Amino acid sequence: MSVMYESCPFGSEYDLHFAFVGDVQIVTVLSIYNVYNIIMSAVKRLPVSEKVWKELGSMKGAGQTYDDLLEDMIERVKKVRLEEDLKVWESTPDSDYVPLSEIKD
Repeated sequence: MSVMYESCPFGSEYDLHFAFVGDVQIVTVLSIYNVYNIIMSAVKRLPVSEKVWKELGSMKGAGQTYDDLLEDMIERVKKVRLEEDLKVWESTPDSDYVPLSEIKD
C-alpha cells in the first residue's frame, strides 16, 4: 500500500491536505487562525527617503517606537497650527466678524 501526501494552501484561512492511500483520496481541511493579519491589520507602510529615515531615527528616543515618535510630531504640529489660528483670530478686528444673530440658515 503506497501513501502519497500533498499540501495545497487555500488562502490564508484554510490549508488543504490531500492523502492518497492506493486509489482512495483523503482530504483534510485545516482551519488556520491567522493572528498576524488580525494584529497587524492597522499597520501601514510609509515610504520615506533614506535621508528622512535617518532624520527620524536620530529624533527617536531610547525605547521610543516610530509610531510614538510620529504621534508626538503630529501633536506638536496640531498645537502649532492652533496657536497660529489663535494669533490670526486675535489680530482680526471685530468688524470683520458677523454677529451670530445676523446669520440666517
